[in-house]
Amino acid sequence: MKLFIQANDCEVWKIITNRSSIPIKRVEGVIVPKEENEWDDNDIKKVQLNEKAMHTLFCAIVPNEYNRVTLCDNAKEIWDKLEVADKGTSRVKESKISLLTFDYELFKVKPKERINEMSDGFTHIINGLKACGKSILTRRW
Repeated sequence: MKLFIQANDCEVWKIITNRSSIPIKRVEGVIVPKEENEWDDNDIKKVQLNEKAMHTLFCAIVPNEYNRVTLCDNAKEIWDKLEVADKGTSRVKESKISLLTFDYELFKVKPKERINEMSDGFTHIINGLKACGKSILTRRW
């Protein structure tokens, strides 16, 4: 999904990953949201990017994920919820890595298994590890 979003608009990806899209101001030393009638062109751009990011994320997810994030106020919040749902907490992530590493270390071709089935199974393990942030260095023969 990251590649798809970045290919369409890198600014949208920045909004999703690390920016607040709510225009703010400082009043007597306290940061508060700006009223819509106080927004300048830059504020409008940020709000539009957030709406574009939210729309992109909503279009990319399945209905039960949509139900999980439909009440989120901004794209960053949606992304964070989707990330936790996908990868889980750090303990869950560590467990996934352990299981996938175990599968990798014990990987064997099954009797009567076709080469494409074996390749699909191996690719599933490698991609799972990569998604969890762990890469397996494979030997080049």
